[in-house]
Amino acid sequence: MPRSKSQAKSRPHKTRKGRTTARARRKGFWRTAANSDRHELYELAVQEVVSECDFIDKVWRSLRGHTPSTLREDFCGTAKACTEWARRRKTNHAIGVDLDSAVIRWGERRHRSNLPESIASRITILEANVLEVDTPGIDCVVAMNFSYFIFKERATLVDYFRRVYESLADDGILIADAYGGSQSHEEQEEERHLDGFTYVWDQNQYNPITGDVVNHIHFRFPDGSEIKRAFTYRWRLWSLPEIQDAMREAGFERTTVYWEGTVARTGEGNGVFRPSRRGEACQGWIAYIVAEKRALARGSAKRAPKRTRSRK
Repeated sequence: MPRSKSQAKSRPHKTRKGRTTARARRKGFWRTAANSDRHELYELAVQEVVSECDFIDKVWRSLRGHTPSTLREDFCGTAKACTEWARRRKTNHAIGVDLDSAVIRWGERRHRSNLPESIASRITILEANVLEVDTPGIDCVVAMNFSYFIFKERATLVDYFRRVYESLADDGILIADAYGGSQSHEEQEEERHLDGFTYVWDQNQYNPITGDVVNHIHFRFPDGSEIKRAFTYRWRLWSLPEIQDAMREAGFERTTVYWEGTVARTGEGNGVFRPSRRGEACQGWIAYIVAEKRALARGSAKRAPKRTRSRK
């Protein structure tokens, strides 16, 4: 949410007030607050579901020697990732879990209502609490866009990871992302100019005693209108060691941080995430944490047989 994965290490762009993108005009009309949809803008500004599904496949090929079939997207929102997952292979099945019925319905209208039955039948959306949902035998669970930061108490975070652990197949994997860096503790706004609108990440409050943060997303438009506080997040800013400790306490045998590489010329992220035990003390970063329910010996992934599983 602070920035897209490919811009994780970019420094916040300080822009002049009133500046608009050169591509603000689109298809014969200008975007304004009145004619824009906040969920559509969020997907355009924040989500990169194709690259995230590519990353899931990459991790699985590396660790397990094959690609997974079943994906559960926790805190799925519009469930755009579920749709992408079901599209990419005929053997893929996706489950989305979210408590917000309104955003689930929006995703149904936008992403799933016009899908061929051959794809739509492999997507299930559950209006449920991720702390209570029961979906045994899942290959891969993902918690993206820092959504699990909503759990501010460590006991609740461990409980969530334990529920995920219980939902996974024996060789299942949990993939989550996290953000941080020196500027993640600052109360500031960061703007990014997109096609016809400006995305604003507003780090509105940070409490160093509790680690609590209040972040907003605003959308601004060339005509001066604004969707203020389109989304608000009241989180705890968890560190990578804290997250991994909670995962291991929940039962996961091995956790690995995938750190993003850097473009030497610009210092920005290059979009390539690799296992790493050392990161850079940069101003802003985004990383993935991969938690294995059962860790295979390194180097044995290529010999892992591809499983078959009966499905309802």
